[in-house]
Amino acid sequence: MRPGSLIFWLLCAFGTSLGIGALVLAAAGAGVAGTRLALDMTARFSFLLFWLAYTGGALHDLFGPVFLPLKRHARTLGLAFASAQSAHFMLVAWLCYLGAAPSLSTFLFFGTALIWLYLIALLSFSTIQRHCPPRLRQLIFFMGLNYIAYAFAVDFFVSPLQGGLKHVLFYLPFALAALAGPSLRLAAFLRRAKRSMLLSRTA
Repeated sequence: MRPGSLIFWLLCAFGTSLGIGALVLAAAGAGVAGTRLALDMTARFSFLLFWLAYTGGALHDLFGPVFLPLKRHARTLGLAFASAQSAHFMLVAWLCYLGAAPSLSTFLFFGTALIWLYLIALLSFSTIQRHCPPRLRQLIFFMGLNYIAYAFAVDFFVSPLQGGLKHVLFYLPFALAALAGPSLRLAAFLRRAKRSMLLSRTA
């Protein structure tokens, strides 16, 4: 398997997420507390992959060609995120098995993000894309990616901020990144819109 192949990166993402979860369970125990900690840690790893895929194009548009590799490999990063989340949701299943299933509202909220995630992943393959009109695909990507970004922001800002100072500081970098992602994409959109207006005036 070539190191640059898509399958290689999907397996790496899944294996890394699974490894993080296994290490946390080994250190903290496979009970409810240890599983919740493993969920927290695997979610952070997944978020890093998502953030790079989500902001890669915007970073390139705003700050130049140094971020071109992120823009070029946004699809690979996004699919790696989906792969890593598969390991994360294995831990969710284990938590349910332990009798500590999340609430129905939590399942519905984050389950919707999961549906968006796998729908976007499917539409990332050319064989599926041919059966979906481009405008519909763009709408699905826009809505799905922003819903996932919102789900991460809720996770980092709501319950975690009810803990003590140490707990808040543990979440702070991810919370700031969750805010920065949509802001970067909006700034890049406004720059492209301004550039288009200038070009139309000079045409």
